Amino acid sequence: MERNRTETQFPAVGDGSGFAHTDSFYKEELQLALRNRGMPLEGLRYPITPAGMHYLLIHYDIPEVNPGAWRLKIAGRVSRPLALALDEIRKRPARTLAVTLECAGNGRALFAPRRISQPWFLEAVGTAEWTGTPLCALLEEAGLGREVAEIVFTGLDQGIEGSEVQYYQRSLSLSEAMREEVLLAYAMNGEPLPPQHGFPLRLLVPGWYGMTSVKWLDRIEAVAEPFQGFQMLRTYRYARSADDLGEPVTLIRVRALMIPPGIPDFLTRARVLEAGPVTLAGRAWAGRLGVSRVEVSVNAGVTWSDAELAEPVSAHAWRGWSFRWNASPGRHTLCARATDSEGGVQPREEQWNFGGYGNNMVQQVDVIVE
Repeated sequence: MERNRTETQFPAVGDGSGFAHTDSFYKEELQLALRNRGMPLEGLRYPITPAGMHYLLIHYDIPEVNPGAWRLKIAGRVSRPLALALDEIRKRPARTLAVTLECAGNGRALFAPRRISQPWFLEAVGTAEWTGTPLCALLEEAGLGREVAEIVFTGLDQGIEGSEVQYYQRSLSLSEAMREEVLLAYAMNGEPLPPQHGFPLRLLVPGWYGMTSVKWLDRIEAVAEPFQGFQMLRTYRYARSADDLGEPVTLIRVRALMIPPGIPDFLTRARVLEAGPVTLAGRAWAGRLGVSRVEVSVNAGVTWSDAELAEPVSAHAWRGWSFRWNASPGRHTLCARATDSEGGVQPREEQWNFGGYGNNMVQQVDVIVE
């Protein structure tokens, strides 16, 4: 699919370096933050995140879609190209999965220096019940050619990146696309997809960071060679510099987050709570893996104790944890860290990369006990 080039010149972002080196935020970052909503961390108390609290990232604009005229096209190296209306897709066998989605840039604002982009702290996560039809069945219906290597997904949202006018596009290997849990989703928490979450249809890829679950699907194409689009080669890479290709960002890394205890100071969000028994709680997840352990520290990581684990919400979603703490007066730094089912543990320090991706360093919550 051809893309038009543009010579539009944009003003330098920030100081022109593309990085922020202090705790100050540029107006471009503020603009992005106002468009892209995070889940308030008190939302961790809900096993299923209400749709209005679920994190949201919109790369370009929310496209205007006429549902009566819209068709999902499945083409490329297939023997039976398809063009399906939403009603036709909804008549296919349906599955509902509770899935934890997390933005690959969650934690970017905690990097030093950080790339000037969506300035997430820790709130770019949520768990919804998604309803749709398995992608694999439609690919089989279209008749994949034996030479197919990848499946390319194109959304209707259009913008400019890399000095190029383009649609948002991502690809999956054929083996990943054919996994039974990969859905073409048309409902969220029992309701039709809201416009901002991909109406009328989005891809849902459990276990992967959220950039993979392409919204506002327009076209699915089977190709014989690895897809070389901007969103695959120029971004979402664990690169060390602008010139470094780096490894691609794929599966979600293990993470535990804590529901902020007590009550907040309005401006600083510093937490204040009363002395005595306190239940600390939160959620933990590990992408395609399970969570085998959550530990809590009440002294900035000097010592750790095991938290109690609840059952996972689903095989593709987070699980709750809780810990009883006898809070004594003073200032304390609370931490939580998770271990996945293969023994991977959240790091105490950031694992810096150029794009600010996959920052699953241990959360710290400063509290004042009175």
